[in-house]
Amino acid sequence: MRAEERLIVALDVDNINRALELIDILAPVVEVFKVGIAPFTGFGHNLLEELRFAGKKCFLDLKFHDIPNTVLNAARAAAARGVFMINFHCLGGRKMLEAAVKGAKEAGGDEEGKKPLLLGVTVLTSMGDEDLRAVGLSGVLRDRVIDLAGLAADAGMDGVVASAQEARDIKQRIGEDFLVVTPGVRPEWAPGGDQKRILTPKRAISEGADYIVVGRPIIEADDPASAARKIIEEMGT
Repeated sequence: MRAEERLIVALDVDNINRALELIDILAPVVEVFKVGIAPFTGFGHNLLEELRFAGKKCFLDLKFHDIPNTVLNAARAAAARGVFMINFHCLGGRKMLEAAVKGAKEAGGDEEGKKPLLLGVTVLTSMGDEDLRAVGLSGVLRDRVIDLAGLAADAGMDGVVASAQEARDIKQRIGEDFLVVTPGVRPEWAPGGDQKRILTPKRAISEGADYIVVGRPIIEADDPASAARKIIEEMGT
């Protein structure tokens, strides 16, 4: 996979005009864009259409977590929109994840019959060991992430969303073809923000991440396209 295919830019902005501006600026450099909960709630359907019109891929980052039947219907609806990736919280359990797989298959995918890549969300990269204990999950965070990745694989997911710090262990347990999409990636020249388990783009790829998600270091840069190119170059070296 080429380095430019591995970069996913998070369109975490509060109005559609800025989102469209960023797509236009980044289109020559970036192939995949992430649409999260906030922008999707505000103007998501229009944004999905604009990405499709621009010939770009969409990672629909809504982190579905509900009863199996509701998630089945959500997966079916999202897959019918031709998105590239969708994610679901692993803590929803195996039955919920299996329902997501079923719903995506029932939708039939895009015009070419391709279903989206289905990802299980393991543990948010903003969380550490103490945060995990606060929600009632005992043990070492790394072990919980790997266990949840195994659950996702058993349910038929294509991969997981996880920190690059756990990527190599996930690959070793499940296999190299099992995708790891890594948020919380920060180049050395950008602040860490509210992320805890972070790595640089180059380190994330070397640790086994297949895709990296980058938001603020690109979308808040004075020159977003140059920032994206810099990250792509760093991944490829």
